[in-house]
Formats: sequence, C-alpha cells, structure tokens
Amino acid sequence: MRVPMIAGNWKMNTNHQEAVKLVKDLDAGLNERIPVDVVACPPFISLASVSEALTGSQIRVGAQNMYFEEKGAYTGEVSALMLKGLCQYVILGHSERRQYFLETDEIVSRKIKMALKYQLKPILCVGENLEQNEAGKTEEVVTRQIRRSLDGIETIETLIVAYEPIWAIGTGKAATGDLANRTISLIRSLLQQKYSAQAANAIRILYGGSVTAGNIGEFVSQSDIDGGLVGGASLKVSEFLSIIRTTAQLRGGV
Repeated sequence: MRVPMIAGNWKMNTNHQEAVKLVKDLDAGLNERIPVDVVACPPFISLASVSEALTGSQIRVGAQNMYFEEKGAYTGEVSALMLKGLCQYVILGHSERRQYFLETDEIVSRKIKMALKYQLKPILCVGENLEQNEAGKTEEVVTRQIRRSLDGIETIETLIVAYEPIWAIGTGKAATGDLANRTISLIRSLLQQKYSAQAANAIRILYGGSVTAGNIGEFVSQSDIDGGLVGGASLKVSEFLSIIRTTAQLRGGV
C-alpha cells in the first residue's frame, strides 16, 4: 500500500522567524503518530532552521526548487549539493517555475537527474493551463510533460508526482475528484509504459490546486490519488492539520 503524503508548498511566504514558529506549531499539533508522510517546504532562507526545529519530528522537509548544476558561477541559484542534509524532498517543475521563469521539460529533467544523484526525492509537478484544458488538451500536455521530464531517467523509486492543473492553482477552482483521478490514472499508466506495473503502482501521485480542508477528502478518497501538494492552506496550522488528519482517516487506516 502506498503511504499517503501531504506536502505544504509555502511559496514566497514567511520570514525566518515565522517559518520556525509555523513548523513548531504544526509539530505540536501532530502530537500523535500519523500514518501520513508530512512534508513542509519553506523558502530557501529558512531550510536550515526549519530542519533543525524539526529534529526528531515525523515532519520532513522539502525545498521548493533547485538548479541543475552542482556549483559554479550561477548567481542566486541553489544546488542539490547545497540542499543535501537540509531536506529530503525537492519540488521540481512547478507551474509557477514553468510560467514565470520559463522552465522547460528538458530543464526539469536535468534537475530531476541532479536531485537523484544527491539522494533528494523529487516531487515532479505537471499540469495544463486553462486554455489547454478548455481545448481538450489535458492528456496531450500531461503526457508530453511526463515523457520529457523523465527522459533518460532509469529509476523512479523515490519519485513523487503531483498533478496540478494550472487553472486551479491559487484561483479557488479545484478540479473535481473524479476529473483529477482520471488524469492521475493516465500518469500512472504512462509510468507503467515507461517503467513497469510494479514501479508505477508504487509511486505516489498527489493532487495540487486549491486544496483545502474542505475538499481534500474528495481527492484522497479516489483510488489513484495518494495525497495533496498544498499551497495557501499549508500556511494555516489548523487547516493544514485538518487536511493531514482527513487524509489519515481516509487513506491511512486511522
């Protein structure tokens, strides 16, 4: 059985002090052992302090991005070599990186390879925008992103995939559970074609896009959805805890 996962992407929010307080409050709220993998993804500046604050906690730490080179004259960038030891996961290919910073599938592929080299677990994000969705191109776009992003990658044992329809990110318009599950089933079938049924069935695929405590149940009750990549709601301790507990109740055997 795939262990469900709830990952919080804080994006460009919280200063250093706020980040530490947030994870301490979250950890205190999870005073019981939860059968869900919980990941907090703060900004780069807070990774070290958040990691230290969560020593001994069941909450894991993720970075929001990384560069595809180990080191060098790349002002402002952060490498997998720098992240190793500070976090266990790294979000790659998020729609905001693709849209605002013009990241391509080829760039994402290079980042995944580098993350795997340093034993970081990639959370690969894929998803279509509103225009593509309305044109009926969801399958075409997601298929291209999966195939190109994983080009040349031989093992996916530690990979997590997040399906994030761009039209549902930060808009309050979440996809329905059935719609999200159909696309995530497609992703799993693509992974099976490229790797194996065993590998595809073992990979966790999350839904992301306006996930809240009110709608998480609709998603994690679906057969192929293994949790959520949560944006704004992950900055609210009580709501994030509610998302985690609902996931545990529906998918974690609690």
